[in-house]
Amino acid sequence: MSTSTLAFDIAQFFPSLNHQLLTLIMKKASFNNHVMSFFANYLVNRKMNYYWNNFMSPIFHVNIGIGQGSVLLPILSTLYLLPFIYILENHLKNLKILVSIISFVNDGLFISQSNSFDISNSWLYCNYNVLTNLLEKFGLIVKHSKTEIFHFNRFHGSFNPPSLDLSPLGGNVL
Repeated sequence: MSTSTLAFDIAQFFPSLNHQLLTLIMKKASFNNHVMSFFANYLVNRKMNYYWNNFMSPIFHVNIGIGQGSVLLPILSTLYLLPFIYILENHLKNLKILVSIISFVNDGLFISQSNSFDISNSWLYCNYNVLTNLLEKFGLIVKHSKTEIFHFNRFHGSFNPPSLDLSPLGGNVL
């Protein structure tokens, strides 16, 4: 068996989290009304501005994003991604694609094992396609320039696995 992994990064994950979607997720998960109210109030009336050298922008009102320094960030980002991962796993199960998913908040990894790198590449291509379309529905985008593929096997010596062409999906040839 050979193992292939496809690593990807969600672009601007923390600044892109949609507050309305997050509160809908909590409602669907049957959170207590007091807890939902706390998070909804935490997310409203947020403001931000930018500093660049000596320039300071005016204050902007924002209804998306969570600051990376927020103590609630791990909880909110996990809540945001749970339905996404659940839907993604169901899509892949329905397509009968044998791939494992590992998520590191805004980074992810697909792991595929097969006797053939061609089969692994086709599974990874399908996963990447489903992933990018689903992320778009959640208001998130894959940063294609950071997508990488790694192949592992037990052959002693050099081997030349086939490339994975993600260009039809907006990615690169890996």
